[in-house]
Amino acid sequence: MADAFHQPKAVWAIAFAATVSFMGIGLVDPILPAISNELGASHTQAMLLFTSYLFITAIAMFFTSWIGSRLGTRTTLLIGLALIVVFAGLAAAGTSVDEIIGLRGGWGLGNALFISTALAAIVGAAAGTSRGAIMLYETALGIGMAFGPLLGGVLGSWTWRAPFAGTAILMACGFIAIVTMLNKPAEKPARISPWAAIRGLSNPALRTLALTAVFYNFAFFAMLAYSPFPLEAAAAAGGGELGSMGIGSVFFGWGVGLAITSVFGAPLLTRAFGLVRTLVITLIGLAVVMALLAVFHTSLVGMIVLIVIGGLLQGIMNTALTETVMEATDLPRSVASSAYSGVRFFGGAVSSAVAGPIAAALGAAAPYLFAVIALLLSIAMLGIGHKHLSRVTRPHLSAEAEAEAIAEGDEI
Repeated sequence: MADAFHQPKAVWAIAFAATVSFMGIGLVDPILPAISNELGASHTQAMLLFTSYLFITAIAMFFTSWIGSRLGTRTTLLIGLALIVVFAGLAAAGTSVDEIIGLRGGWGLGNALFISTALAAIVGAAAGTSRGAIMLYETALGIGMAFGPLLGGVLGSWTWRAPFAGTAILMACGFIAIVTMLNKPAEKPARISPWAAIRGLSNPALRTLALTAVFYNFAFFAMLAYSPFPLEAAAAAGGGELGSMGIGSVFFGWGVGLAITSVFGAPLLTRAFGLVRTLVITLIGLAVVMALLAVFHTSLVGMIVLIVIGGLLQGIMNTALTETVMEATDLPRSVASSAYSGVRFFGGAVSSAVAGPIAAALGAAAPYLFAVIALLLSIAMLGIGHKHLSRVTRPHLSAEAEAEAIAEGDEI
């Protein structure tokens, strides 16, 4: 572990930018009710801030391995960072929710380009073996996922514009750091076909796991993107008010749980039970949590406890599913990761788009019940395609290779 913290300045520059980039995923969560109230937007419109971001990210992920092979790692990183700075800054100055929804799409494109190449950049700039750099990347991921909602809550308690502006400023600092500290590599990357990731889905094992991930991510974002609204309603029913800071604190607990189990808990479970069995057990646990959220959505304490438990389970699921993807095929890891990430982000985009209308039509508990159905479908996908996962028995990678597999899947 000590090797992770003895790295060149270039590695630290990328790690800093990666942390802020991962923060951007949950940053918007605490300010959704505020945006809804101040801009006169419905819950459905506010949640489209996630939909546009995830939809564009999903499309871009299919082509990031090709773009990186054409432009090079450093250039791809800088383009991604520049796009985030521009679109996050413009979102901070937005005057309507529709305008911000469109700008979040551009932000998603930048995030896809940056995240997909950050690991390769860190490993390429690392001193000595890659293990320390990979673990530093994992640390950045965990910190970003945990502190994103908290930062959004702190800044959002002042104004909903502040989290967007804060992201733009921090990413601009990351851009400057990479420009000044990361040298352009002497060797050009190997060329990859623009259709490599899409063709990769013809592999039955990858297709099985991608479909599993679509339904799982529907449930993941039902919790992340929809829950701020019933949380706020439950607090109001009890005579209180959570506000951006309160919601951010709840999802900080969620993010800490996710970070801990993704890095430490999941490897222990997968070694004990195997990858596929761990996936099934965790999906069942998440289905129970979602069902309980449907029952206790009017209880503030109940929701907070269940959201944190959900984060613990989702950390296990993210790591185990990504590792299974990397183990299940003989495709190049960059291609498998692009295909898998592209498909699964569509699940999140659909969830964010339909949760609001479902709640409006069928009641506040309905999105969680639909999430239960999605998780059961995810289990069904594993059952139907189990015969294609013969390569996956028990993890047999080294600790370094396991960490690399986790990171290449972007673990979201």
